[in-house]
Amino acid sequence: MTLLADYHQPLSEVLQEVADLPSERITVAELVERFGGRAMGALLLVFGLLCLLPLPPGGTTIFGLPLLLLAPQLVIGRHAPWLPQRLRLRQVPLDDMRARLPRLIRWLRRIEAISQPRLTFLFGPVGERLIGVVCTALALVLILPIWGGNMLPALAVSALSLALILKDGVLALAGYALVAVSGAVLALAASVIVAMLEHAWAVVSGA
Repeated sequence: MTLLADYHQPLSEVLQEVADLPSERITVAELVERFGGRAMGALLLVFGLLCLLPLPPGGTTIFGLPLLLLAPQLVIGRHAPWLPQRLRLRQVPLDDMRARLPRLIRWLRRIEAISQPRLTFLFGPVGERLIGVVCTALALVLILPIWGGNMLPALAVSALSLALILKDGVLALAGYALVAVSGAVLALAASVIVAMLEHAWAVVSGA
């Protein structure tokens, strides 16, 4: 039987408990239970961090699709994630997670040590929906096969989801700043690609 995590228990401790489980696998439904009332933000964080991995073009589609399922649920005001039964019953090998969790846990503990609830108006009904809208837009970017285009959007999703968990408005503002930088970089990249295509077309049509 899976025990519900205390909402006031640091997320790093919840992840440490998952890493210390004697079983070899854990279902997504059990993970949701362990995350408790923070499951929505925690799942967004997990998939956002997975998108930060150095994946080949199109690789982030695998992890971006769950984000595209979860983020719109924030927009409609859901606090508990809805997941298809097939996904809820999917088993995650804990051996794979244990290889990556120690570094993530150390990183989370550093942030939890300096973070505190502040600027909490950013997490009211309107604020949470705004985070959902932004994360949905970022998820749409992440599922596109853009080489090197996953880092900033994935980092922004991770920052915003962690801010949602910790109710830290300063961290949320940092996430929004990353969104702005990500948008500027993608717009610049798009303009360069368009210019190259126009030049190529001019060369071909003038030949």
